[in-house]
Amino acid sequence: MPDWLEAAARTLTAIVILFFLTKMLGKRQVSQLSVFEYMTGITIGSLAAYVSINLSTPWYLGLVSLVVWVSFSYGMEFAQMKSKRVRAFVEGKATVLIQQGRVLEANMREERLTTDELLQELRRSGVFRLADAEFALMETSGEINVMTAGDTRPLTKRDFGMHTGMKHEPIAVLMDGTVMEEQLASIRLNRGWLDHELARRGLAAEDVFLAQLDADGELYIDLYRDTPGAEDSG
Repeated sequence: MPDWLEAAARTLTAIVILFFLTKMLGKRQVSQLSVFEYMTGITIGSLAAYVSINLSTPWYLGLVSLVVWVSFSYGMEFAQMKSKRVRAFVEGKATVLIQQGRVLEANMREERLTTDELLQELRRSGVFRLADAEFALMETSGEINVMTAGDTRPLTKRDFGMHTGMKHEPIAVLMDGTVMEEQLASIRLNRGWLDHELARRGLAAEDVFLAQLDADGELYIDLYRDTPGAEDSG
């Protein structure tokens, strides 16, 4: 058999086998995969490709390797369903990022999550003001779920159905202890204004993890501390 024909036959066979083996593993989106499932997906894909083009390797050895990988993964999924300890070991635990309206910087560092990424995930959940986030949890899949402050926030014109006009979205004016001067300039403010607002609260820029100015001129400040009961400045 010509090499090109053998490679084509191996590829088609690998596709069919991979399809059925993947069906066995169940249907989950990539964002919902555990670390082990993600690793398994990459490996069986690489094995299938290797068997398809490496004509010097007997095809059945690749098949054996694929079956072993998928069988082990299937067994791990079964063990996770039966044992909470196994599930916690394989998938890890959810991490609290915001608690009682305070950002837990230590937990963010543990998950290697930047301030920009946190704000992006909040916006994706429809929360543009950090002050509106009461609780945020990073699931084991990496997805971040947010609970808003809801009834605890003050009433606004929008709550009464009044048109408020076009306004800028909440802007981070101080991040990780660094003043965002370009952001301040975009809303016609400067460092002097921010320093005055911080001094009024007895704070310095290096004390602040994140400061966000909303469209109504309210400055929300989250300090470098992880104690939920501590009072941040609003």
